[in-house]
Amino acid sequence: MNELSIFNSLFNDVFGCEARPGVYTVAPRVDVTEDDSEYKLEMELPGRTEKDVSIELDHDNLTIASKIEESEENKSEKKEGKSKKYLLKERRSSGFSRRFTLPSDVDEESISANFKNGVLTIDLKKKPVAKPKKIAIEAC
Repeated sequence: MNELSIFNSLFNDVFGCEARPGVYTVAPRVDVTEDDSEYKLEMELPGRTEKDVSIELDHDNLTIASKIEESEENKSEKKEGKSKKYLLKERRSSGFSRRFTLPSDVDEESISANFKNGVLTIDLKKKPVAKPKKIAIEAC
């Protein structure tokens, strides 16, 4: 089995963005690595901050989502008494939602995330592997 097939990555758009003009869905790039003690998920999120992103865990499904709305300041057509006419306006709102089915050996209590330089990193520690136990046989 391929290591990456463990993470059954399902792209779905929670926000229904494709149906609204001026709202764009972006599928952020993700790298998933594994070593003996953990999985690591790194997602490129340029232009976003940790406040723009939410991470939720529901049973073994990890969902990472973000939605950026156009600010009220940018919606204003008049600034300093000058009227502004857009010829093309593509930078409005954007959103995404990515869901990953976690492997059964992930310790859900020790999942941690950090955000630095536009990259979200999620550490998924593995559960300790139970060592074989020797069972003594008693004479009757």
